[in-house]
Amino acid sequence: MPADSRPLRRLHEDDRVLVIDKPAGLLVHRSALDAHESDTVHARLLHETGLRLFPVHRLDKGTSGALVMARDAQAARVLGAAFEAGAVTKHYLALVRGWPPANGLIEHPLARDPERPSAGQPIRAARTRWSLRTCFEWPFSVDTRHASARYALVEMTPETGRRHQIRRHFKHIGHPLVGDSTYGKGAHNRAVAAWLGMTRLWLHAATLTVPHPDGGTSLTVQAPLGPEWEPLAPGALS
Repeated sequence: MPADSRPLRRLHEDDRVLVIDKPAGLLVHRSALDAHESDTVHARLLHETGLRLFPVHRLDKGTSGALVMARDAQAARVLGAAFEAGAVTKHYLALVRGWPPANGLIEHPLARDPERPSAGQPIRAARTRWSLRTCFEWPFSVDTRHASARYALVEMTPETGRRHQIRRHFKHIGHPLVGDSTYGKGAHNRAVAAWLGMTRLWLHAATLTVPHPDGGTSLTVQAPLGPEWEPLAPGALS
């Protein structure tokens, strides 16, 4: 899914912190895997504000939603430490394959770098809670044994911050995210893209609460769902 080219929506702005609504398909900053890509959050904000801003955490390229930027190096250190210490609360919404239980906790350790073989890497504890929001049974076949296909909209709260944690955890329990080309199932990704009329990773960072770098208060920001979510979450966009 190409990233929205409009100016980035600002969800919160003060002297120390800027929170934007990252579109799906937009990198936070250039990486070795996307060295050719010049359109990034960092580049757009430099163009839009003329300021050098500091990303303090990451959202995957395909993920949309709340992304925190620091306006100065000291704020970046404080916010980065809060993310590292697990002092930030994050709530996501995702479309997954199948119908998981009503709620649950995934406790499954993960290798530090998902892009390298796990053998020889540090293995870190990782926990993700979820609750089921709604289920779908759509009238197309992905498996010849079934005339229809089942999917679910799930709310997720990662209690640790490992790279690709939600995507890896839901693959682990057999309910991979739809639109995930790395950990998902290609046949389901293609079938849902045809059914909904668009291709994207169906993962959205909906709410984020972080200690403000000035101390004493917490900042909670909500990122509204884009219009593509309306068939999945009726009424949530109003």
